[in-house]
Amino acid sequence: MPYTLTRRASLTLATMLFSGAFAPAFADALDDVTKTGVLRVGIFQDFPPFASLNTSMKIEGYDTEVADKLAAALGVKAELVAITGQNRIPFLTEGKVDVLLSIGFSDERAQVVDFAAPYAPYYIVVMGPKELDVKDAADLSGKTIAVNKGTLEDTEVTKIAPADADIQRYADYSGVISAFLAGQAQLMVVGNDVGATILAQNPAIEPVEKFQLLSSPSQMAVKKGETALKEALDKAVADMKADGSLNDVAVKWLKQPLAKDF
Repeated sequence: MPYTLTRRASLTLATMLFSGAFAPAFADALDDVTKTGVLRVGIFQDFPPFASLNTSMKIEGYDTEVADKLAAALGVKAELVAITGQNRIPFLTEGKVDVLLSIGFSDERAQVVDFAAPYAPYYIVVMGPKELDVKDAADLSGKTIAVNKGTLEDTEVTKIAPADADIQRYADYSGVISAFLAGQAQLMVVGNDVGATILAQNPAIEPVEKFQLLSSPSQMAVKKGETALKEALDKAVADMKADGSLNDVAVKWLKQPLAKDF
């Protein structure tokens, strides 16, 4: 008798599953965000000018303003969640955040997250004083160039610099910046984020971008399969580009307007 009841119960359960009575529930991040009224945004909190503590110990920067605008577009409030390079993707896949900012695209990452629209320019640039005539790699001939040792900046400028260029490699960005500001190097190779920070902290110094070595825009990422949330974020970014508000954020924090084709 027990076997008969168990078998009958199993058949009944199978029938109900096929009929949809116990259809599995799939998470919908956009629906959850709307219900809770909160968009949890993972950001680096020590990554100026994208995010850093101001004198009032409040997080501010490009990413914080974008986070607020994204949340407003969804009709909710932004909740900033501190992330690191090591935990950011697990935070997303485990549902601790709804979206990540300041993440670069890679084929490997695309296997575990879905990328939304690029929302910030990121590129590596050769910077120098206005009066120094440098337009391309050939003009680096005979120049002293400060770079952070072992970084992508180092790799890229080494590829294209003439043999007589003097590439000075420093242990960190502080060394690169100090060498440039002190006149020990005529040029420096940095990301546009570092360049913006230099301009913000040294208003009397006005180095200009000579030419770009590499462009890899910052993107947003959502959990794999969260198509509705991705599309909502894509639309929010498109609207911010169209109304000029994203350009305003770029000018404020990156000290450069967005490129016309961004």
